[in-house]
Parts: sequence; C-alpha cells; structure tokens
Amino acid sequence: MSKQSFADLGVSAATAAALARQGAEHPFAVQQLVLPDALAGHDLLVESPTGTGKTLAFGVPMLERTDANGPRPAALVLAPTRELASQIVDELHGPAHARALRVKAVYGGVGIVKQEREAAKAHVVVATPGRLMDLLQRGSLTLKHVQTLVLDEADRMLDMGFRPAVERIVKQLPRDRQTLLFSATLDGSVADLAARYTREPRQHTHKPATEKKGHVEHRFVRVAHEEKLARLVHELEQAPDALALVFVRTKRGADRLVKRLSHHGVEAVAMHGDKSQRQRERALARFEAGEVRTLVATDVAARGIDVRDVSHVINFDAPADREDYVHRVGRTARAGRDGIGITLVMDDQGADVHKIASSLGLEREFAHTGLAPKAAAPRGGGTQTRTGGGQARSGAGSSRPGGGSRRRRGRR
Repeated sequence: MSKQSFADLGVSAATAAALARQGAEHPFAVQQLVLPDALAGHDLLVESPTGTGKTLAFGVPMLERTDANGPRPAALVLAPTRELASQIVDELHGPAHARALRVKAVYGGVGIVKQEREAAKAHVVVATPGRLMDLLQRGSLTLKHVQTLVLDEADRMLDMGFRPAVERIVKQLPRDRQTLLFSATLDGSVADLAARYTREPRQHTHKPATEKKGHVEHRFVRVAHEEKLARLVHELEQAPDALALVFVRTKRGADRLVKRLSHHGVEAVAMHGDKSQRQRERALARFEAGEVRTLVATDVAARGIDVRDVSHVINFDAPADREDYVHRVGRTARAGRDGIGITLVMDDQGADVHKIASSLGLEREFAHTGLAPKAAAPRGGGTQTRTGGGQARSGAGSSRPGGGSRRRRGRR
C-alpha cells in the first residue's frame, strides 16, 4: 500500500494532529484497511495479530463517531485482560482528549466504587467482561446509549471463558449499533460470535510479513515432587543472566514459590489475578527492565505478557493441555531470538504431558524422561536430540539437578 496520512483516510484534523504528537503520523497497514469502512459506520470483522496497530484501527473511528455532547457512555470496548484494557486507554488518551472525550477503563483488582463513578461519566468505557457485569448488576451503569461496540481479541475472550458474560452484555446494547470485532482468527467459535452480533459486516484480513521466528528448544525433565524446587533453582542458576518466566497453576502457588525461591537466593516476583493492577504493572516493569530476572505467573495473568527478551519459559506446574503449553512456551523465542521451554514432569503426569508433547511433534524430546509409552518411544536407543544448539537432554529419567555455583538472580 502507498504511504497515506490519517487525514487521507478521512480522519479529522484535530485527531490527526493528536496522533502525530504521539508519533503516529502515518497509518499502519491494518489501519489503512479498516479506517474507511469503520468511519463509514459499517460493521467489521478484522483478522489481525496482536502488535499490528489494531487499537488505533478501531479506536480512531470510534472516537471520530462519538459525540462529546451526547449521552454516555456512547462506546464500549470489551477486552480479555486488565493489562490490555489499560493499554487501550493509554493509547487512546491523546486523540480522545483532542475531541473532548473521556475514556475510562473498568477491570477487576481495584476499587469498584471509583470505577463505577468514572465509567458513568465516560464517553468510552474499556472493560473486561467480568467487572463490567459487576457494574451492570449494581445498576451503576447503563449501556442503552452505546452506539459502537468493539470486541478486541475476541478469540482470547472466548478461550478465557468470557462468552456467557459477553452474551449478557450484548443483550443490553441497542440493536442499532456499529460492531467492530478484532481477532487473531475468524473461524470456529469466533465466527459464530461474529454471525450473531454483526450485521452485513465487511471483512478484512491483515497478515503482516512473517517475522523471523526464533528457535525454541523444548525440554521435558522428570522430577519427583520433593525435587521440583531444587530442579527449578538449578535451571535458573544455569542461566543467571536470562529472563525466565515460570508458570504455576494457582495464585497461592505463585506467591508460595516466590518465597521459596528467595530462600535459595533467587529473587522473583509474582503476577496473578489477586494482585492489584498497580502491583501487576510494577512486577512486569521490573521484569522487563531486568531488575528481577524471574517472574512467576499463572496462565490467566500471563495473557497480557509480551516481553521480547524472555529466554526461558519453565513450566514448574505442567500445563493442563496443548493450548496452555503453546501459550506458555510462546512467550519465548520472540522477535527472532531463540528460547528454551522447560517442563517439569512428575510420574503421575507423564501420560497427560506425553499427549501434549505428541500432539506437537515432540515425542523425541519427551522420550528422554523415560515416561513415554514404550510403543511411542523413538527408535535409536534414546539418542539425544539437539533442537536449538544447546543441550537438549531432558533428564534421561533422572530428576536430580547437577552441580554448578550458585549465583543470585536479581538486579544486574
């Protein structure tokens, strides 16, 4: 596409100037695709991955079509996580201010009284489905004036179990509205959602040039329950300068693991749903900056994490299914960098984790645990596999960590 300005696409001078002040002088490809139809009031289905500029793709036309003097709220954005909701509000602050519009975020983990007061006065509400349902049930907010609905990262909202809440919310919206649905995929359950909530939508697919993908070395390590912590400490000490993201199943388990790691000289921070937004943002900021090099997180909390320099993902608690494994390990090997995914497997988890590994073509990597069914074990007498230039041996049935000097993982 030829280089265009936002004004060329029909954006007002005030909004275009505000975008320029925050460094957005020329629209990205997805914005060029979407803006004309969105500004014209059409319902849209947009397939585009995260990080391509979709916030302004829906945010600019939403703001342009919102009357500062009209009833509030006039627009609603549903997002799957509090981190994403906060990011959307931050990115829309400049153009919203230029049009005298208020944009407020609504999400759990903070006081609800202040949120309901601010949401009722906002022109645009950016909300996670659960907290928005809380406000609606309290009768502190009405959606009868909403003219624009945005479903951002619709696939993730469905994956996280928000469909019932989304359906209850949409029932409270005017039927005569504009709906903009953005998702990394438009098939399956997302297609069903789109068919129910949009009218004669125009569809756009934006697939950016494939970014060089880093190589992931997958390791599966057999451990006994009482040896899991020692093995984790060993893995962290083997790469003292790495940024390591450690996954656990529960919020309580995350906090407990941080304390246990501190007793072994490893500084870590926890990130989970019971943390306040400020606590989560501070933990992530310290991790991104390398001030703390180990972040312990639950699956839901990690949905908002996109740190390019994560070199190690360690599944301290084994993932529940294939999707969880892919999501977790996908936090490493970003932007062309290589990464390592390590999964600690106890004997009673062997069958379940083997199914996950097999579905991803990682039978050889898993076989070194000694937990694979004999019929599924690769031939060759357990020949070790190198998958990324580093040691790929996954324990060969042994769970005891090796030696190595201890080095505190913390501030550089």
